[in-house]
Amino acid sequence: MIEVYYWTTPNGHKVTLFCEEAGVPYKIIPVNISTGEQFKPDFLEISPNNRVPAMVDTEPKGGGAPISVFESGAILLYLAEKTGKFLPASPRERADVQQWLFWQMAGLGPMAGQNHHFGLYAPEKIPYAIDRYRKETNRLYGVLNKRLANREFIAHEYSIADMACYPWIVPHEKQGQNLADFPHLKRWFESIAARPATKAAYEKGKAVNSQPTVNEEARKFLFNQTAESIESLAASKK
Repeated sequence: MIEVYYWTTPNGHKVTLFCEEAGVPYKIIPVNISTGEQFKPDFLEISPNNRVPAMVDTEPKGGGAPISVFESGAILLYLAEKTGKFLPASPRERADVQQWLFWQMAGLGPMAGQNHHFGLYAPEKIPYAIDRYRKETNRLYGVLNKRLANREFIAHEYSIADMACYPWIVPHEKQGQNLADFPHLKRWFESIAARPATKAAYEKGKAVNSQPTVNEEARKFLFNQTAESIESLAASKK
């Protein structure tokens, strides 16, 4: 059984997308980041970076004690290797999937995340920051659009690269992006949205949380933490 420590964030959706596509038995364990549950000591044992998602494989290959993994990209790689699905065996094709997975982890996710923060959540609207991250998100959409110009998926067959990128394109309107400007990306996005596993994953997400993650109360948990404040929060959650 895969235990998925989850909230309805783009990174959280990556893991449920994989489990639905691969038919992996899994259990969602909600971690409400709006109320500070990510600072509970038992969660920090699994996810020391106090971020969702994280997972525990209670039945790892080869047996033995459960294996815990944090960071969404690492989780996708772990599950792909465990199941033998959505990550090619061929070294050439495998490298192609992995480079686009890390492209998302290092580029699309962080830049779109900063786009969300400065455009939607920052208490002070800083025009330079808003413009900088919207433009960088736009550039990355262009990279992906060009990649998809002559292929159905990002790397050969449908893979963990697609699962990593899709949830970060879902909030394209909030990112100030128009998918009509990126026709190949739009076609790809709509095809993944129509997949039964995608629909199932997002429906399960709605059952966990149908409210905005960021509200006034949540801001003290989500933003402007320091090493000292996290220690204090963790102590308060014991």
